[in-house]
Amino acid sequence: MARIKQLNCFDIPKIRKMTEYLGSDDSDRFAKEMQSEAVRVIHKLVPLKYKFLPESYIYLEKDEILGMITILPTMGNPYKINITRLIFQNNLYDVGKQLVDFVLARYGAKGATSFSVTIDASHEELFDLFLNQCGFRHCSSENLWKIENFSTEGIYPAKFRVCQNSDAKKVSDLYNGELNTLYKPSLIRIKTEFKEPFFEGITNFYKNRYVLEEPSHHRIIAYMSITTTDNTNFILDLTTNNGYEISYDEILAFAINEIASKKSYFYTFIKQKKYTKTSEKFEEYLKSKNFHCIQTQNVLVKDLYRPIRQKENVLQVFLFGENGIAIN
Repeated sequence: MARIKQLNCFDIPKIRKMTEYLGSDDSDRFAKEMQSEAVRVIHKLVPLKYKFLPESYIYLEKDEILGMITILPTMGNPYKINITRLIFQNNLYDVGKQLVDFVLARYGAKGATSFSVTIDASHEELFDLFLNQCGFRHCSSENLWKIENFSTEGIYPAKFRVCQNSDAKKVSDLYNGELNTLYKPSLIRIKTEFKEPFFEGITNFYKNRYVLEEPSHHRIIAYMSITTTDNTNFILDLTTNNGYEISYDEILAFAINEIASKKSYFYTFIKQKKYTKTSEKFEEYLKSKNFHCIQTQNVLVKDLYRPIRQKENVLQVFLFGENGIAIN
């Protein structure tokens, strides 16, 4: 009989066996991540509004693990759920669908308002699974470019400063204002998503945040985060105000100098968000520098809604996305 249950420490040997094909180093790292997650008993018990760590569920049939799914609440807005990992035995796409449907139902019942997943463009079957079988919709895509042969010599770095929690509202306004209108309903972000999380130190990544201000009015015209999971590969995520001429050379010079002040050996990548107003201009710059796009990921979203209480004989009204729940 098949069943789905939350991962626990007794499942780790089976997970290790399931992922042996990854190779010794990757398999060991993966097992350690799962072991750490499996022993977080208290986190499993807290309400959704307080969750901030990943949670995994496994699909069992006759005591054999056939699949696993991992979700991660968005920092600053746990009602937005990210599906970060989906594993299933070869060609068992129905297992994958059941796992996705399970977390949609489980976390939707807890109050989640939206689910998102980014899928590599080469994974056509997985794209079809989420799009046509699980009811997700394709919003846009993100490209990851590798920064190579970029010299900061002779470039005056942009005057970014560390982002403070007090900047969150302005950064949120900047980010949402730069979204193409078509994508705003699903990709808009609230101010708490730009605040430094209280528990960030125990997450599996490290992120620094910076803002660039327009000198005369102290208006934030650019926001950048630098994220790493291994202290070797660093990803830059940049949002700029399309009403200002901001030098990308100066931005990269600042970012690379910041990383180089702490690391002597590293790789740098930068994310291009295709759903922003500056995407095409930014892509032209990246190509002019002969940077290489190493990955394209499709962004898929599923928004949940609930009917509000109605009086008899009136039109039925629905609240969509984040409007469907009060966030404290």
